[in-house]
Amino acid sequence: MRTRLAVALPLAAATIVVTATGCSQKAQEPGRDAPVTSHDDKPARVINMPDGFSNVSAKCDGPNMVYVVYHSDADYGSIAVAPNDPRCAGNAG
Repeated sequence: MRTRLAVALPLAAATIVVTATGCSQKAQEPGRDAPVTSHDDKPARVINMPDGFSNVSAKCDGPNMVYVVYHSDADYGSIAVAPNDPRCAGNAG
């Protein structure tokens, strides 16, 4: 019984460490799913919600307003697009 415990505890600890370190800093990861021809690094408007709620960023992409909802460094988020948003007039891309 002690031998099993002596093997199981370090294995469990190693699993936790690998899982915890492998799931951090998602926002800094480069896109690896498709070739990229250009980057738009201009600032976005960020709407900070009270603690415990998701934040929103909004930015024009050509004539379309793109909204991204995120929650800190969580592994989820969502995107919405408002086509031909009047606030993006003159941003034909």
